[in-house]
Amino acid sequence: MNKHSALTRNRSAAEEQIKKLREQINEHNYRYYVLDDPLVSDAEYDNLFQKLKSLESEFPNLVTPDSPTQRVGAAPLKTFAEVKHAIPMLSLDNAFADQDILDFNKRIQDKLGTDKPIEFCCEPKLDGLAISLRYEHGLLAQASTRGDGTTGEDVTANIKTIPMIPLRLRGQKIPRIIEVRGEVFMSKKGFARLNEQALAAGEKTFANPRNAAAGSVRQLDSQITASRPLEIYVYGVGLVEGCRLPDSHSEILDYLTGLGFRVSSLVKVVSGAEGCLAYYKKMLQKREELLFEIDGVVYKVNSTREQEKLGFVSRAPRWAIAHKFPAEEVNTIIEAVEFQVGRTGALTPVARLKPVHVHGVTVSNATLHNMDEIRRKDIHIGDTVIVRRAGDVIPEVVGVIKQRRPRDAKPISLPRHCPVCHSSIEHIEGEAVARCTGGLFCSAQRKETIKHFASRRAMDIEGLGDKLVEQLVDTGLIASAADVYDLTQAQLEGLERMGKKSAQNLLEQVEKSKSVTFARFLYALGIREVGEATAKSLAMHFKSLQALKAAGEEELQAIPDIGPVVAAHIAHFFHEPHNRDIISKLIKAGIHWEETRESRHQPLAGKTFVITGTLSTMTRDEAKDALEQRGARVSSSVSAKTSYVVVGADPGSKYDKAKELGVTILDDEAFRKFLQKL
Repeated sequence: MNKHSALTRNRSAAEEQIKKLREQINEHNYRYYVLDDPLVSDAEYDNLFQKLKSLESEFPNLVTPDSPTQRVGAAPLKTFAEVKHAIPMLSLDNAFADQDILDFNKRIQDKLGTDKPIEFCCEPKLDGLAISLRYEHGLLAQASTRGDGTTGEDVTANIKTIPMIPLRLRGQKIPRIIEVRGEVFMSKKGFARLNEQALAAGEKTFANPRNAAAGSVRQLDSQITASRPLEIYVYGVGLVEGCRLPDSHSEILDYLTGLGFRVSSLVKVVSGAEGCLAYYKKMLQKREELLFEIDGVVYKVNSTREQEKLGFVSRAPRWAIAHKFPAEEVNTIIEAVEFQVGRTGALTPVARLKPVHVHGVTVSNATLHNMDEIRRKDIHIGDTVIVRRAGDVIPEVVGVIKQRRPRDAKPISLPRHCPVCHSSIEHIEGEAVARCTGGLFCSAQRKETIKHFASRRAMDIEGLGDKLVEQLVDTGLIASAADVYDLTQAQLEGLERMGKKSAQNLLEQVEKSKSVTFARFLYALGIREVGEATAKSLAMHFKSLQALKAAGEEELQAIPDIGPVVAAHIAHFFHEPHNRDIISKLIKAGIHWEETRESRHQPLAGKTFVITGTLSTMTRDEAKDALEQRGARVSSSVSAKTSYVVVGADPGSKYDKAKELGVTILDDEAFRKFLQKL
């Protein structure tokens, strides 16, 4: 065999192997991103990807635009080219009240000449950036923004970096041309992580996930886009050639799933206006537990034949409407700024606002985070600001409307002395947070430390709430967490709004809290930078309080995720005589825990559990602790990767999802027996 034929044979073999690897990777992407049912571990996937990259590096002439390796790498653009949409990307009319939906339904019935209930397809209204994806002969040819609905911008290089968007369509019935419409967004978790990274780097933060997603897609450098946690759900089609689509919108969405696109699992077909309103109420209730932001829901007439009959009015279809949720962002005025002192002495500037109604509640305060954020956003007292609230998160000022700044607006300055104890304020260079130097001399820090100690995820002393802690400290009955265990019935009965029964109940809870886990006890101590995860790592590593107290910074840094700063805080805490004295008093008071299980005894390692509903034999936190001590991971959401779902009374949607996915379900009694067998 001559040299030429040998090279040809090697190239042919490589071409076959590359084709096979691409098919495998595309299949794994589909199962991971669309079906949420991966077949391989991340390590196995990475191995396949590296093999493909290696082969393509060796045979660069075999690289094709639809290869999974070509998602990043385009040269930065100077500007975006314009794209004329073959079929306009229309906006939707908005509805804000139930009556608007009843009127919408009546208009449709009148137009169709029927009094029968209309079938609607309901979808969550994602708060992101609308995108059109054009595929030609199954390959992604172009991606564009909505723009003005007629003309958008070509963002193909950036869209290719989003792993869940297929570069090549799946299946046999692939149209010659199809334009798929969807919404690119950023999850709540991804948005929070992006802003944390920005703050750490001293960079500007994003105001909300929608702005973050839009800004990420419109980067001239696709490598920046690739570094952002972008996702997509598709919700419809534009131009289609060479294929007849199904006769209903819901079936079209199923068809798109088969082509390799991700469609929201929250899509539901309902009957009539009543079905739409029930869906709206359910989504409004679920809104806070969703992994992404939604600002309403969308109703679409399900029948495509009826859609054609209804047609369009102006720039919106007659057959669809967006039912918006109450506003999450509003404008108001900063009337004053106060500085609150936390349990570690950290000063947090809080804006006192002209009261305003947002997201179902009246808001009069909002966090300003720290002085760096105040300077970055250029916030003054007297400014008109944009305030945002999402769920139970403390409202925050996300921006200033500088055009409305009054002449007498005042800059915000850091106080020189603590507003509570008048000790000096320390602001170390390089740190965003300023701190009171008063330590436990400062009653604010004392109060916050005790509040944290008694909180649900720490010692869980039910009844020892914020107001009672403040009253106990102000009256001099307690000065540290250890003093809680010396309280008497007579002392408590003498307090405002504390009767005999309330005092008895609190003392019972105090006594109950003495039995705890080592990890929860460490978390309750309020060591700076030691959250629940770090506390668990410390408990698993040292297994005894004595060993931890004796540990030096070098030994502490040997634990994963504990760096020099956290190690220094831990070592300093346990070398402080006052802290050692309080810990000693707590142990003498009777606080105890079972010895932490040896790390080798992890019968549930690799298993993922979800807990839903109210358990009768233990609290959900106790159940979580029991599982984590045995090596399990406890998640907040159910997926195909979930091993077991523990179900108590009144379970939520997680129970339904578990049944749908065929995940093993353990009721209260079965879960108790399950733990006993380990």
